Amino acid sequence: MSGVFVAVVGPSGVGKDSLIDFARRRLEPTGRVAFVRRVVTRPADGGSEDHDSMDVAAFAAAEADGAFALNWDAHGLRYGLPIGLEDDLAAGKAVVANLSRGVIPALLKRYPQTMVVSIIADREIIAQRLAGRGRESAESIAQRLARSVECWLPDNAVRIDNSGALEVAGAEFVRLLQDVAGLVERV
Repeated sequence: MSGVFVAVVGPSGVGKDSLIDFARRRLEPTGRVAFVRRVVTRPADGGSEDHDSMDVAAFAAAEADGAFALNWDAHGLRYGLPIGLEDDLAAGKAVVANLSRGVIPALLKRYPQTMVVSIIADREIIAQRLAGRGRESAESIAQRLARSVECWLPDNAVRIDNSGALEVAGAEFVRLLQDVAGLVERV
């Protein structure tokens, strides 16, 4: 496969989906960057990421049929990336997906041409964003913030701080994707 998988990772509330959406609006029309729509065993509610929904039984059947390039469990839900992303990789595109940090080793094994982009934000900002979603209690948010997630990031992982205005981190992410997709002319 000649494309590059761009894995966007980070804790809930750092703004991964907002950054991906920011970049999608600017880069999808180029045809050089593909944005993967995840499948989640959570109904779409308008207040969370834009995703395809499946119930647990349908997800298990799809998994057994090889419908997912990668899948994982997190926070009591199942997540999957459709196998069709491999068509975009084969076409030489940069393929962007939001995924769990815990699946990075499996991702790198399956797709060696991967760039990991770790999104970070100040703890207070994350707490505000999680509260604004309205999906979790204050106690649940506190537990989530207190949780230490052990994860391995490759040495060449790119870090983007999304603590401030979305336009600032978004512009940085767009420039990175333009470079990966060959949309930036090198002098």
